[in-house]
Amino acid sequence: MLEIQRLREQSEQVKEGLKIRNYSDDQLGLVDRAIEADALRRKSQTQLDGLLSQVNSKSKDIGRLFKEGKQEEANQMRAEVGSMKQSIKSLEEQLRTAKEQLEELLLSIPNVPHPSVPPGNSEEDNEVFKAWSGDLPDLGPDALPHWELAEKYRVFDLKLGVKITGAGFPVFRSNGAKLQRALINFFLDEAAKAGYEEIVPPLMVNEATARATGQLPDKEGQMYHVTEDNLYLIPTAEVPVTNIHREDILDLSSLPIKLTGYTPCFRREAGSYGADVKGLNRVHQFDKIEIVQMTHPDRSYDTLDEMLDHVEGLLKKLELPYRILRLCGGDLTFASALTYDFEVYSAAQKKWLEVSSVSNFETFQSNRMKLRYRKEDGKTALAHTLNGSALALARIIAAIMENYQTSDGIVVPDVLRKYAGCDILN
Repeated sequence: MLEIQRLREQSEQVKEGLKIRNYSDDQLGLVDRAIEADALRRKSQTQLDGLLSQVNSKSKDIGRLFKEGKQEEANQMRAEVGSMKQSIKSLEEQLRTAKEQLEELLLSIPNVPHPSVPPGNSEEDNEVFKAWSGDLPDLGPDALPHWELAEKYRVFDLKLGVKITGAGFPVFRSNGAKLQRALINFFLDEAAKAGYEEIVPPLMVNEATARATGQLPDKEGQMYHVTEDNLYLIPTAEVPVTNIHREDILDLSSLPIKLTGYTPCFRREAGSYGADVKGLNRVHQFDKIEIVQMTHPDRSYDTLDEMLDHVEGLLKKLELPYRILRLCGGDLTFASALTYDFEVYSAAQKKWLEVSSVSNFETFQSNRMKLRYRKEDGKTALAHTLNGSALALARIIAAIMENYQTSDGIVVPDVLRKYAGCDILN
C-alpha cells in the first residue's frame, strides 16, 4: 500500500508511474480521490479533537460552577455540552467513513514502478535483461515432452491426480518423488549457505496475512478460499514468511533479515487453457522454495541484485539454459516495484518456461503490515521487503526431464546426485 504522504507530496510522479502500468485517466483518478478522502479525514479529526477538548474543559467548569452554587450557569453550560456531544457523534461517524473510504482507495492503488521498468502491455513486451549466451540444446526429432517421459520413466501421473483431486494436481511417484525431494534439499541447502533462516510456515493464512502482502484484494480469484473458516491456502511461502514480522519494529542491527521456506503452493489459475497447460507447465499445486528479505531502504536494490545472483547460481549449478527478463509495466504484479523473471529452456517443447520471479516491493508491503525499523536517531521508518522463487519445482522438473533425456533414461544433474542417490532415472 502506498503511503498517503507520498500521494499528497508526489501525486504527479505517482500518476506518471501508474501510466507505465497502462492506467487510464479514470484509474489515475484514484490518486485524487484518496487525497480528498485523506483531507476529509484530517479535517474531521481536527474538528473532533477540538470539540473533545472543549467538552473536557467545559465539563470541569460545570463541576466548578455547581460547587460555587451557580446552578443556572452550570445547567446552561451542561446544555451546550449536550449539543456538542451530538456534534461529536456526527464527527465520529464522518471520521469513520472517511477512514474506511481512504483505506479502500489505498488498497486499490498498485505500487509505483521503479524507473527502470520498461513500458508495455503484456509479457510479450518484457525486456530481455540477460540472454542465454550459449547454443540452445537440440535433442533432435525423437525428443519427447516431459508429459510423455513421465509415463515412460514413472515420474508423475496426471490422470491419477484427476482421480484423487482434479485436473492440475499431479501425483509424483517413484523417480519423480526422488527427483522432487532432491531438488527441495538442494535448494534449501543453498539458501542456508547464503545465510537464510529456514522457516516451515502454515499452509493456510487468515485474511489479514493475505492482505498484508498484497494478495488481497487483488488476487481473490487465484486463491483457494476455505470459506467456513475464512482462511486461504497459500499461493507462495512469501505470504506467511513475510508476515512473521508484521507490526514489528526491527533493530537496525538486525537488518537484513533473510528467511527461506519450502511449501506446497496452491493457485487456481482460473481461465488457463490450451497447450500451455500440458504436463507441468501450469498446475494448481506445486512445490517451491521461497527466499525473503527485509532490509534498509538504502540497501534494497543491492539486495535485489544479490537475490538475482543467488537464483542464477542455482540454474548454473543445474546446468539448465536460462535467461532473465525485466517485466514491463503491464506485466508487473500489483505489489511489485520491479520484478525479474527467470526462464529455463524446454528443449523438447522448444519454449521458455518461467521458473522464478524476484521482486522488490520497496515499502508497499511493509506499509500494509506496519513493518518498521528503528533508525539511529530513535525514530522509526518502513523497511523494504523483497522475495524470490529459488526455485519453483514443477517447471524445473519439466526442464530437467526434457533437457537431460537420453535413450537410457533421464540423467540426474551432477549437483543433485548426492541428494537423489543415483545418476540416472530409468
